[in-house]
Amino acid sequence: NIKLDSVISDIMGVAGRAILGGLIAGERDPERLAALAKTPIKATKAQLAAALTGRVRENHVILLRLHLEQIAALEGAIATIDQEVEKKSAPFRQLIDILDSIPGIGPLAASILLSEIGTDMSRFPSHAHLISWAGMCPRNDESAGKRRSTRMRKGAPWLKTVLIQCAWAAIKQKGCYFQAQYRRLKARRGAKKAIGAVAASLLTCAYHMISNGTYYEDLGADHFEKRQSEGRQIKKLVERFAALGYDVEIKPITA
Repeated sequence: NIKLDSVISDIMGVAGRAILGGLIAGERDPERLAALAKTPIKATKAQLAAALTGRVRENHVILLRLHLEQIAALEGAIATIDQEVEKKSAPFRQLIDILDSIPGIGPLAASILLSEIGTDMSRFPSHAHLISWAGMCPRNDESAGKRRSTRMRKGAPWLKTVLIQCAWAAIKQKGCYFQAQYRRLKARRGAKKAIGAVAASLLTCAYHMISNGTYYEDLGADHFEKRQSEGRQIKKLVERFAALGYDVEIKPITA
């Protein structure tokens, strides 16, 4: 009968747990419960006290205690698994650090990538074979010369999920190649296709970095502009101005 989650985004955080602990201990005064939140939160003490005004009965306290005990047990199990994963990952620490240098990929994602694709890239003749095996490329759904679908083919589900999550994180880093790639493709193919292409690029980087034992070196946000010839860049800019309703005459600047 209280509305704690309306004023605290994470009720399992430090402030939320302190208040829940006070309720279990028998405290019912809203202002005293609000004072238990020592860590900074967006809500004021008055708003917190108003949210804690309600009827907390004995059966509510029993259920609350049971829920917190279940959460504590799950957290303990997760901590045990994390320790075991950390122990098993020790021989591959250098490769994890190498993959961690890729934008959007952290230590946990790097461990998952290694567990899914392994450390021996000689099993894949090229990065394209790895991308195909992972299901990060469009499936071959063509009939009578017409492509009916460009959806990704089925592959390793855990690997694809992690790569897509890493791709969303990578495009948020300003001035990096992946952000430029996403913006370039999104304008023509849409957000889903663009993020899939970024995920495939991340896997391509992982393939070559694991094979060569090298760290990531970003190509830069202006990589695609550098690849274009001067004439092509001029043509694209003129086309943009024409689309906006302007007629442009190109003249070279005299020295």
